[in-house]
Amino acid sequence: MSYTLRGRVETRLAGLVPVLLAACALAGALHRWWPVELVALMAAVGIFLDLEVWHRLLPYQPAWATVPLGAFELAALMAIVYGFGLHAPLIPALALFGAGWLASFVLAQAGFPLLRLGYAEDGGELGRVGLVAAAAIVLAFVGSAATYVVRLPPVVRLGAGVHQGPIVITRREVLQGAPGAVVRGGIVVAHDNVQIENLTVVGGANGITVDGVRGTVIDNVTVEGARLDGIHVRLAGVVIRNCTVDMLGNRLGQGIDISFNMDKGMSMVEGCTVVGGQQGITTHSSATDIMGNRVSRTTGQAIAVDEMSMGMASHNTVRDALGVGLYCGDRSMCMFDHNTVIGTRPDTSSGLRNRRGFGVFADFQSEADLWRNSLAANPVAAGAFTGATLATTSSPGW
Repeated sequence: MSYTLRGRVETRLAGLVPVLLAACALAGALHRWWPVELVALMAAVGIFLDLEVWHRLLPYQPAWATVPLGAFELAALMAIVYGFGLHAPLIPALALFGAGWLASFVLAQAGFPLLRLGYAEDGGELGRVGLVAAAAIVLAFVGSAATYVVRLPPVVRLGAGVHQGPIVITRREVLQGAPGAVVRGGIVVAHDNVQIENLTVVGGANGITVDGVRGTVIDNVTVEGARLDGIHVRLAGVVIRNCTVDMLGNRLGQGIDISFNMDKGMSMVEGCTVVGGQQGITTHSSATDIMGNRVSRTTGQAIAVDEMSMGMASHNTVRDALGVGLYCGDRSMCMFDHNTVIGTRPDTSSGLRNRRGFGVFADFQSEADLWRNSLAANPVAAGAFTGATLATTSSPGW
């Protein structure tokens, strides 16, 4: 089909209307802003490419070209998402893009030609329908932005110095620390849609406890000296990013433990540094993406996807773990992608075969898919016991 420039833009915007409405509904259901942000980026990337690239390169665009063009746009979109820190969970984000791409393809090939008989002859121009679609896009974005602004939570600022805890948060708010702000005794999140930013938490049974709530965001927080877990999440949806958790000297605690929240949607741990503890980052019966973290000097497993969890561990670095670096266990489904595991040490004192210094280990009917991981200086690169499977879909270097 030979699109005019106006036809390209109108077709693009009209095709985005249903996916934008779906994104608004999803944002309302999840109490997260990322679906609308993602569709806004889809529109911006698509229109920029239409104006500057596709219209110049493709005076005639065959139907088969939709697939490679869509793949290119997806790559550009995800580069922007991760480059600028839009914290959208990977699988739902890909699903939303795929739904938008499929809707646009079906509408362009079948819907718009039925709606406007001169659609092909007019180069994809939709006339009044195009103007209505553009207006609908603008109104939906403006309405979503207004709703977002109205729903912004109050900001509670903690000044520099020590604040005695435990602090229990019982309303929707942003708890924000000034440089040098320290909470001694822990923080408990007991309400939906709480953000904790720029704080150091010292001591407490758990440094930060999130239990039975949705929409918690923990950003740029340091946790030290917790007796049990650094960050303890139960039955709750959470995004944790840019954190530091120090569990040195605590052989039994976990740095970050996210458990029993499969019904809360995707959680995320990104860009954190965890040192010490029995497990650095662990999930149980959870759907969590673990991305770009640094874990070292653990005594059990550095990163564990366990107990019927589904998760991706991607671009993490594990060093000097005792026994196991990356672990997939108890009927979990794991994707280990582009991780680096170096210098895992055998746990000779345990006498257990499954603690022999595995870079990657799968256990008890779990399924671990490995893709281009770098496993170096580990006594055993990878292994699987008791009905677990390892699927190596990359080069011999795992």
